[in-house]
Amino acid sequence: MDPVIKMREPLAYRMRPQTLDEIIGQQHLLSAHGVLRRCAEKKTLFSMIFYGPPGIGKTTLAMVLANEVGLPYRMFNAVNGTKKDLDALFAEARLYPGLVVIIDEVHRLNKDKQDLLLPHVENGSLTMIGATTANPLHSINPAIRSRCHLFALNALDEADILQALQHALEAERGFDGSLRVDEDAMRFIAAQSNGDVRYALNLLELASVLCEDGHVTRALLDHCQMVPNQHTSKEGDGHYDLLSAFQKSIRGSDVDAALYYLALFLDTNDLESLERRLLVIAYEDIGLGNPAAVARTIQAIDAAKRIGMPEARIPLSMAVIDLALSPKSRSAESAIDAAMQKARAKACSVPDYLKYTPAALHEEDRYDYGLPALWPYIQYLPEELKHERFYSPGNQGKYEKALAENLQKLRAHLRTADLRQLKQRFRSKKD
Repeated sequence: MDPVIKMREPLAYRMRPQTLDEIIGQQHLLSAHGVLRRCAEKKTLFSMIFYGPPGIGKTTLAMVLANEVGLPYRMFNAVNGTKKDLDALFAEARLYPGLVVIIDEVHRLNKDKQDLLLPHVENGSLTMIGATTANPLHSINPAIRSRCHLFALNALDEADILQALQHALEAERGFDGSLRVDEDAMRFIAAQSNGDVRYALNLLELASVLCEDGHVTRALLDHCQMVPNQHTSKEGDGHYDLLSAFQKSIRGSDVDAALYYLALFLDTNDLESLERRLLVIAYEDIGLGNPAAVARTIQAIDAAKRIGMPEARIPLSMAVIDLALSPKSRSAESAIDAAMQKARAKACSVPDYLKYTPAALHEEDRYDYGLPALWPYIQYLPEELKHERFYSPGNQGKYEKALAENLQKLRAHLRTADLRQLKQRFRSKKD
């Protein structure tokens, strides 16, 4: 007969705070004058949404708050919870006024579930506390959002993580003093966790299983080849924060920062998002400042797609270095934005002589395909817009400086819509 295997709850689960005083960080909400501390003291809760990075205790804080106020709570996961589950919660709320429903991944609530939930949140028959890694201003339906108070939870720093690890080593429901961890090993675990206390506790628990004689050293952790925690999931803001930092670093010509963020992205193996962002950067930030670098970026992306990782890192690195150190020009973007703004503000007709089939025009008033010398002197903008200027060249790169010089010469020409007169003038010069 096989021996019975005794299962134990994970360390991160056992170490969940049970009171507000045990919660690490979030002092802007939990200090003596913090809004959530005051709510607990006054035994009052409102529907609210907690948002912030993963592993900082959003769901735990919701559970502790409900306990401190003395209200029953139930959990509901927006991903796999059903309408039947919601109906059961509504029925329970009728029996227990003030029931708190804690919704994980609240940004994943579909429209049907939102429609069911809204009237109950609105009339206060239940209190909803949502938890999400996504910014609710972008990810939560406005109907839900407007009925809730929004609270941002801050990422934990290394000191916070070290405090949580030390508590786990000492607490009875943790290791109760049975595990010894060297200081450099503790700091390594904290650094690897990137502000995620759950991730840190999981690493500590793994180290406790692998160590001998209840002693965790830095050498042991190196041997485990622990992977740093990166908040790059598309479900939260981390992915978009990384993209933003990457683009801003290139825009600011900080090649070292750009390479660092590139390295973080490569570790996620999300080459599609990275390559799309590189194309955006090439055209949006470098543009006419160095068009050759734009072309080289396209070549690098094509090469990366062909060869795949890990070798794809090399052409992508070349592209990032090239873009970061190139002259920057956003003149093309500014030019088209100005033109689009004008086009949407005022409806204008194409001049008759520029139309595809200007049948009603006399031959002398038509565009002449055989006289290229005339073309730079013809007015192409509609009459109402003939004095508009959309493109303002930059002066950072040699290429756009050359464009600027040519543009200056061209804009010195007096353009006209009177093609008959223009033709006559050119003929007289020719004669």
